[in-house]
Amino acid sequence: MKDSLDVLIKYQHTKVVIKMNFKTYIYIVSVLLSTFAISGINFNNVFRKNKFIEAKILIVLLALALGYLVGTFIVTFIECSKII
Repeated sequence: MKDSLDVLIKYQHTKVVIKMNFKTYIYIVSVLLSTFAISGINFNNVFRKNKFIEAKILIVLLALALGYLVGTFIVTFIECSKII
């Protein structure tokens, strides 16, 4: 009885770890793709001269926010498609 319970716990733990790794990979890829997409935008006219650091910080924050939104959409879409 105890052995079967241990096997069940290990199976559930493995299932959770795989699901977490899947979400992590989705978020990493979506942040990288959003960084690539945002790098194509010309922000020179938006910022004042000699404000290079502020511009880079904004680009990083925009890439993280967009990547999070896209990643959340993809993960939610996949989880909802498993329900149906």
